[in-house]
Order: sequence, then C-alpha cells, then structure tokens
Amino acid sequence: MAGLHHANIGIMNKIAITTVTPVYSGRNFLPELIVKIEQVRDRWRNTQAPLELIEAIFVNDASEDGSLPVLYEIQKTRPWVNVINLSRNFGQHQATIAGILHSSGDWVVTMDEDLQHDPSHIDTLLESAVKSDMDIIYANPEQSVHENPLRDWTSRAFKGLVSYATGNPHVREFNSFRLIRGSIARASGSVCSHGTYFDVALCWFSSRISSVKLPLKDVRFVESGKSGYTMRKLFSHARRMIVSSETKIVRFGAAIGFFAMFVAVVVGAKILFNKLFYPESIPVEGWTSLFLALMFFSGLLAILSGIVLEYISVILLHIQGKPTFFVVDRLTDRFLLDYYQDKKKK
Repeated sequence: MAGLHHANIGIMNKIAITTVTPVYSGRNFLPELIVKIEQVRDRWRNTQAPLELIEAIFVNDASEDGSLPVLYEIQKTRPWVNVINLSRNFGQHQATIAGILHSSGDWVVTMDEDLQHDPSHIDTLLESAVKSDMDIIYANPEQSVHENPLRDWTSRAFKGLVSYATGNPHVREFNSFRLIRGSIARASGSVCSHGTYFDVALCWFSSRISSVKLPLKDVRFVESGKSGYTMRKLFSHARRMIVSSETKIVRFGAAIGFFAMFVAVVVGAKILFNKLFYPESIPVEGWTSLFLALMFFSGLLAILSGIVLEYISVILLHIQGKPTFFVVDRLTDRFLLDYYQDKKKK
C-alpha cells in the first residue's frame, strides 16, 4: 500500500497520513478525539492541501472501561477509521506497534487516547520534519505536562538517567506523540520483539531524529491525579530501553578496570624499584603487594567481564533485529516543503 501512495504522488499530489492510537481506558476521551482528527482531515481536503488522512487506526488493548463499543460506533459512520482488537492486554508500546504494522501511510503519527496530544499539531510536526529533513519528530512539552513539579521532574530525571546509561542522546526526546516516516515506522515495528523498546528500534533505522516544543497537557492526570505510568511500568520501560541499547555503562566499567590495572602496574614497578635500591623506605612488607595484586586482578576481571558483556550486547541486538542498513525514499518531501513554504508566504 505504501508503494501505491508513492506511485500516485505525481498524479494526485497527495501524501498519505495515518494516525495510530492505542486504547486502554479512553471511553471518555474518544468521541472528542475523533472529532479533532476529523477536523484535521476535513481541513486538508477543503484547502486542497497535498495531504490526505487516509486512516485513523485505533488499537483496543483489551480495554475494560467500555472503549471498544465506542470505537465500533465511531467506525460505523467513518469508513476511514480502522479498529484493531488485540486478544489480550499487551501494553501501550506493543499496541502502538500493532497499529503501525497495519498502517499504509507515507507518514505515521502516533498519539495517546486521552487528548494530551492535539491532532491539530500534526501540521507542525510535518512542517518541522520536511524543513529540517528529518525522519522522526517527537513532540516535547513546552510547559508542565502534569501540573505537578515532582511528577515532571521525575519524568525528566528518568529519561536523563537512561540516556546516560545507554549513551543514546535521543532518549530525552522520546514521547508517545511522534511523527515517523511510514517505511521506517513499519520496518522498526517489524523487528521489535517482546523486550524491544520501540523508540530505540527507531534509532536503529535513522539518526535524523528531532523534536519540537508543543503545548502538551496530561488532562487525565491533572483531573484525577492518576497516571497511566506506575513505578512498575517505569522500571519496565527502563529495563527494555537498556536491554535494547548498546550500554555505555559496560564500556565505562571496562575502562575503570583498565585504569585499575594501569595504576597497579605503575605503583608495583615503583615499589619494586624501592625494594631493590632503597629497601629502608619500606617499613612494612606484604600489605602493599597484596593490595596491588588484588587491584590488578580485579581490573583484569572487570576488563574481561566488559568484553564478554559487549559480545552479549552485540548478539542480543542481532537477535532483536538491528539492521545492517536500511534504504529510505525522501523524494516526496519536496511536495510538503513547497506546500508549507507557499502557505507561509500567503
């Protein structure tokens, strides 16, 4: 399907957009969300924009609040709405991946169910992507998302810690409101296993990743004080991020081991020199040698452990599907770039 859209670009001048929304407890938000998505779709059609929202995919992740009947009612009057019903609860990332793998758009927009992500900002994401020649654009909040300083600080600290541990600078930008080039989105989704973190997989396929500041607000948390992310889920996210990444901390440990060995050898050589030529400078014998021996072999073990863990990391990334290379077509971006430049002039 994606290839068909590319083939029709020259005739229709339309670039296909797909939205993907995982649903778990969205009954109270879905009617308003679909209206907002439909407004974007109608605006593009009415203004003759080179964009077509061809499908809005909602993935029911075994919701228990009555979201599924609401989705089916929405689907009855809107043929461009596609409802996917998972067999059980798999989690937000897995549900997002399922929706992406059922998509056919040239660009895929993922968003939450709870109105935290306004569909009217899709244009901002698209404009940022084509102007900066990016493949992936994340929406980052320009102000407090939860209206709770502790909650916001915890979220930033969590991402910063994982970013440092994995050596991936894009972790700080990760957000469920994202615009992804369709081919990259589907390729990333197809290689994800149960333990793969989807955003890390995206980094395997493109380094053209950026973010834009948008007015995001977690309405559900502000009104109820309840977050969709429990401490258990946050630790699960951190674990999958680290397992899916080349961990910088492993190399850091090996470097410390090398430094310990180096210090042990230098100090040991100095003590041996004193022992041979200035024996009176060593009042107590044995303790220093024992300490240096422990330091040397501990450093050696740290280096060998680092090498083994590095090999395991490489094998794990290979098993998870990290590609050797990937080919992407960015030629259609010029249609969008011309559109946004003309729109700005007008």
